[in-house]
Amino acid sequence: MSRIGKLPVAVPSGVDVTLNDSTVVVKGPKGTLSQRILPVVDVNINGGEVLVARKNDEKSGRSAHGLTRTLVANMIDGVTKGFRKSLELQGVGFRVSKAGNDLNFSLGFSHPVTYAAPEGISFTVEGTNRVHVEGIDKQRVGQVAAEIRNLRPPEPYKGKGIRYAGETVRKKLGKAGKAGKK
Repeated sequence: MSRIGKLPVAVPSGVDVTLNDSTVVVKGPKGTLSQRILPVVDVNINGGEVLVARKNDEKSGRSAHGLTRTLVANMIDGVTKGFRKSLELQGVGFRVSKAGNDLNFSLGFSHPVTYAAPEGISFTVEGTNRVHVEGIDKQRVGQVAAEIRNLRPPEPYKGKGIRYAGETVRKKLGKAGKAGKK
């Protein structure tokens, strides 16, 4: 039995969870999310909690059991609290500014880089070197943060680039030099 999958998911007040065919729909104060459920698991809604059970003990059912429960829990957290990822820019001249819903980056290239906000995602800029990605869908927030980081990932020699807040970059030594050669 899956240790994660067998735990019930508590539904807080103000959140409505419904099951339509093979889709779970969660409505809350921040918005609405839906997720298709695989046919190898059953989702039951009993009052203030959601229970996920697998139909059989085959590998596909076992692997989908905990995943389905975690997806439902993340949807409930998203429509109540939301999710947030923070990114930092490090490097001389690296800066970010907000223009409407889009972000304008100066990343040491010969041109400015613009990143348009996808639907359901909002950005907040703190100073000139910190960006916060916010939304109700955990997968989308993580994907957008990863795409922004890939605009200029941190390089291993000086550590310049875009990194997650709190991320440590393992630095490499530079050239050994010409010690001993004449």
